[in-house]
Amino acid sequence: MAAYGEVDALNAALGLAAVRCDDHELIRTISALQHGCFALGADLATPPGTAHEDKVQRIGAPDVTELEAAIDAIDSGNEPLKVFILPGGCELAARLHIARSEARRCERAMVTLARDEAGGVSEAAMRWINRCSDLLFAMARKANQAADVPDTPWQGS
Repeated sequence: MAAYGEVDALNAALGLAAVRCDDHELIRTISALQHGCFALGADLATPPGTAHEDKVQRIGAPDVTELEAAIDAIDSGNEPLKVFILPGGCELAARLHIARSEARRCERAMVTLARDEAGGVSEAAMRWINRCSDLLFAMARKANQAADVPDTPWQGS
């Protein structure tokens, strides 16, 4: 229950980002991620071998491939990173970074579930949530670029 509860939190964070987005490509991507979150939540809530498993849409390899293509498309317009950056920038970027951190929290809950219950999380679902956070990072950088707000470099040693 914890894992798909975290998926719900991610979906809510995506909705919060969407209300501040006016870029049609990013809106479509956020919407696709929200639909993917519903599929992931159902996947996690209905382990294989349980009632109604045949009615559940599972996250599969094509879903991961789709996210990877979206990362490539969005990140191709971003300046290559030479340093670590801090989350933030314009409001949309900050909201996307919050969604990214929710995706990482979800991933941690899924790792725990996979460790505690054999067959509780598919490899594709694990890859999907991992790539989701990478996509949200690229989207946040694109939002900053569109708003003409530079990414803030980390001042680490």
